[in-house]
Formats: sequence, C-alpha cells, structure tokens
Amino acid sequence: MTTGAPTSSSTAPARRSRLRRYLPLGLAAWLVLEIWLLTLVAGAAGGLTVFLLLVAGVVAGSVAIKRAGRRAFQSLNEALQRGGSPERGGGNGLMMLGGLLLIIPGMISDVMGLLLLLPPVHKAVSRWTESALERRLRRAAPGSLGNVFQQARIHRPDGKVVQGEVIRDDRPGSGEQDRRPPLAR
Repeated sequence: MTTGAPTSSSTAPARRSRLRRYLPLGLAAWLVLEIWLLTLVAGAAGGLTVFLLLVAGVVAGSVAIKRAGRRAFQSLNEALQRGGSPERGGGNGLMMLGGLLLIIPGMISDVMGLLLLLPPVHKAVSRWTESALERRLRRAAPGSLGNVFQQARIHRPDGKVVQGEVIRDDRPGSGEQDRRPPLAR
C-alpha cells in the first residue's frame, strides 16, 4: 500500500484568538441575561409596559441614529465646501452605536445606549478609544497594518501559509488567444 506525500506531524491547527474563543459565549450570556431581565420587568410591571419600553427604545434609537447621520453629513458637506477634509473624531460613530444599542431589544443594551448618548460618557469613551487605537498602531510594524491582512493569505491543503500575488498576462498576442466572446451584433 502506498501513501501520498509525507506530511509533517507538527502542523497543529492555528490557535484561536481570545476574542474568537469567548465572543460566542459572551453573546449567549448577554442574550440570556437580556431575556431574564425582560421577564422580570414583565412580571413586575406587566407585558404592556415591557412592550412600550421596547417601542420607546426603537424610537429613541432611530432618532439618535438619524441625528448623528445628519451631523456627519453636515460636517462632510462643510468640509468639502472649505476644500479640506472632515474633522477627525466628530463623535458621530459613538452616537450611532448608542442609537443602535437602544434599538436592540433589551434592558442592558438600552442602558448602555443611553449612557453612550450622555456627553461626559461619550467624551470619555471617545478619548479611550482613540488612545487605544493609537497605541495599537504604534505597536504594529512600520508600513504594515499588523495582523489585519492575516486572513487574506492563501492556505495550502497541508496547512502551510503561502504569501504571494497572482500576475496574469491576458493581453491578446501574448501566446494565448482572446477568450472573450464577440459583442452581439
């Protein structure tokens, strides 16, 4: 009996990042907690109250997202009229995130969304996010974006990673005929 090409026994699967390992567990726990809190509120205040709270969250979230979108578009329009670039860190992204959290049904997401819409919390989260991003970019090697393009690599069946690029020479007359169909007449 013949076997295929010898393979290395040291080709262990790549280790998953902490985020990819614990994110599904965190989302499941958050979902269970949201449902439990909704049932507690429904038991204490009634089903109609919970329904009205959920509808109010959707309306408030929609208003917040619309307002943030308007501000972002206005900022872009003013910057284009000045001939410059839009201001950095306008805070519209966090306002949209707060609105999205309000739209998602649940008590915890509503509280987090409302907190993000408060100006002091909004500014603190914005500063923290900006400094964390700057630290992350400083740690990356110059001229690269760290592990951003790691998933774009080509994987061989044996698990080894081969980096490269494909260069095609499809010009007519380069040894191959033009394979495109003729235009309809």
